[in-house]
Amino acid sequence: MGRLTRPTLLVGIALLTAACATSEEWDDWYNNKSHFASGKHMTFSLANQGDQKRVTRADVEAARAESWWGRPITVSADQIIER
Repeated sequence: MGRLTRPTLLVGIALLTAACATSEEWDDWYNNKSHFASGKHMTFSLANQGDQKRVTRADVEAARAESWWGRPITVSADQIIER
């Protein structure tokens, strides 16, 4: 039992973790050495995981300046918060 358990477990874990990401996400992670471009990118991404998105002009400018990657959050121009 011991000879087959470890390889079977490793294959199972590999399949489960590989199934959690799309090919686009794998490309993003392969091309970028970290999950987020900066601390601002991480803070923004974690704050905008729900249905209600909160985007400021500073967020848009930081995303452009720091070349954020990943799935974009789209909001209309009138939804961008002025700060």
